[in-house]
Amino acid sequence: LNIGRKTQLFFKMKILKTLNKEFGTANYLNKIIYINVIIFLVINILSVFSSLFLIDFASFSENLMLPSNTSEIIERPWSILTYMFLHESFIHLLFNMLWLHFGGKLFLEYLNQKQLVNIYILGGLFGGIFFVFAFNYFPALMPYSQSAKALGASASVLAIFVAISTKIPNYQINIPFIGYIKLKHIALFFIILDFLSIPKGNAGGHIAHIGGAIFGYIYIKQIENKKKSFIDDFISVFKNPKTKKTKSKKEVNEVDIVLEKISKSGYNSLNDKEKELLFK
Repeated sequence: LNIGRKTQLFFKMKILKTLNKEFGTANYLNKIIYINVIIFLVINILSVFSSLFLIDFASFSENLMLPSNTSEIIERPWSILTYMFLHESFIHLLFNMLWLHFGGKLFLEYLNQKQLVNIYILGGLFGGIFFVFAFNYFPALMPYSQSAKALGASASVLAIFVAISTKIPNYQINIPFIGYIKLKHIALFFIILDFLSIPKGNAGGHIAHIGGAIFGYIYIKQIENKKKSFIDDFISVFKNPKTKKTKSKKEVNEVDIVLEKISKSGYNSLNDKEKELLFK
């Protein structure tokens, strides 16, 4: 019996070690997928045990969803982040993770992992803001503003898909029985579908998807037009212009000194720091 327990413990430790290693070496795309799957499994496992022991677990999981009621958001501000990692059912999870994997892999061929995480989180935040706005300002949805809650990664996933579709709009995907379709047309199809589905149910969810899509488009346009990310633009608003101007003037003076040194003694006379400055 003791040997059996040791064997079970050994396999449990080995499984945990393997999972930890896999998560540690995975790229950010796979980590996001793992987090979504793990949260789904944990919540559903706890839900099973809570039903067996007659414990109210529903109220706990609801605290992780994004409420449309602004007073409830103030009470649990974390919900604007946690809602984008929750899923109502296995089909809901599966569909979102498949699209995230497809769009994310294509995204990482042209952009980096940090930008992927930025768009996932900020696209979800944008979608959440659209969701809350809709239930507080659209007359048709206002009667439900006290009870409506959002959950799911759809806004974040659509933000990533629209972002890469904006980056490489003419990239073609071969869809069975249909043929080659441009990425921009696929993205446009889902946005229009969400818009037309608003009156047919889950209006808040469809509006949140559109919010995520809008952010994905804006993010890429910011990068293309200014060669820096949407986050950099946001942070630059809070920077002191005088500090930036002084720093720029100092850099110009340093470059002038380096150029003068080259004219007198040649490029090989520069040290590593001066070469780096000249390269920048």
